[in-house]
Amino acid sequence: MNITLVTVGKIKETYYRDAVAEYAKRLSRYCKLELIEVADEKTPDKASAVLENQIKQREAERIMRHVRDDAYCIALEIDGKPYDSVGFAEHIEALGLSGKSNIAFVIGGSLGLHQSVLQRANERISFSAMTFPHQLMRVILLEQIYRGYRIINGEPYHK
Repeated sequence: MNITLVTVGKIKETYYRDAVAEYAKRLSRYCKLELIEVADEKTPDKASAVLENQIKQREAERIMRHVRDDAYCIALEIDGKPYDSVGFAEHIEALGLSGKSNIAFVIGGSLGLHQSVLQRANERISFSAMTFPHQLMRVILLEQIYRGYRIINGEPYHK
């Protein structure tokens, strides 16, 4: 299975980079993982809705350059479908069994994802009704993918 994370913005904090690197290392025995960061746009304070949409559109253009045509695209979206860890693992396994060998997870920037990315996505998932920093969301997503593979393989995981 090939898993790609396409994310907006760079991780500045060392502790987030270290956590991402740790989960990337752990995942290497289960899948081929590619981490892609695209540049984020500066958002001025009190930006208008029109300007915010333009910013999301520019970020979307960068994102879509890295989502393969044959990828099953999953957008992380607060209004997406929630999963528990076992359900998420079963979903990842079912995608693989159905022939989806390329999965692209997309995490937007501070303004979220442009409508064009959401339309391209095969599905939208949510990890919580709460908002998380996009740097932390990468760590959470990678941890859940790792946990999912542990569940799929019948290996112990923290409950």
